[in-house]
Amino acid sequence: MSDVLSEIAEDISITRADLRAGGVMLTPPICTMGEDAHLTQYDVLATLGNGRHLMMGNDPRLPKMPARPRLADFFRHRFVPMVANHLLQSASLAKNTGLDDRVVMACLLHDIAMAGLITSDHGYWGAQLVEPYVDEEVSWAVRHHQALRYFPDESVRYSYPEAYIRYFGEDYQPPDYLRQAYEQARRHKWYMTARLITVNDVYAFDPHIVVDVDDFEDVIGRHFRQPKEGLGFDNSPVAHMWRTMIWPRNSL
Repeated sequence: MSDVLSEIAEDISITRADLRAGGVMLTPPICTMGEDAHLTQYDVLATLGNGRHLMMGNDPRLPKMPARPRLADFFRHRFVPMVANHLLQSASLAKNTGLDDRVVMACLLHDIAMAGLITSDHGYWGAQLVEPYVDEEVSWAVRHHQALRYFPDESVRYSYPEAYIRYFGEDYQPPDYLRQAYEQARRHKWYMTARLITVNDVYAFDPHIVVDVDDFEDVIGRHFRQPKEGLGFDNSPVAHMWRTMIWPRNSL
């Protein structure tokens, strides 16, 4: 294990050395709230000039994205590997069970915000991220799986995940807005699409199983409308969100 850690440390140091000389990266304010850095992080602006500049454009530590990025490119080059593999495992479970393509697509996308953008309210962010490119049923399911995760459904043998007790504590109660979202979802015609995300979500965390995004090329082709300009460059209402993942350390 120590050998592995030393190799990782060496890789990180090499990667950091590749950062453009004089490049300064700003940390997004949402990541510094509650910390001392939140009060001072923009003080660095006074130090700029004479070859010292803010990071803009391609981060040399990251793989360069294609000119017209497709969904699979984000899985390969931007998403957190563990979360990307979780999404692929979840979709694989749904596919192997013979579930409808829309359920498979929803499983493939349900934690997409956690994979590449933000963790808080990830179901809502994820639904917004994919809304222009999928059927409304799919984005609805992605949005509402966030609330449904906390509430059992014996009809499909879904129980409150034991992992949540470790994650949040035994006394955790979901906030009112999620309870309200759950009650509304229960009465909706697409309830089961979102519920089946949770069913195929809880078992999809095996680090020894690796699924390739290419296994879903046909499902993506049928149910994800890839813009010809590439994700991030199609002037959709969410193009800026995809560009943020392409250039995550742009300062402005």
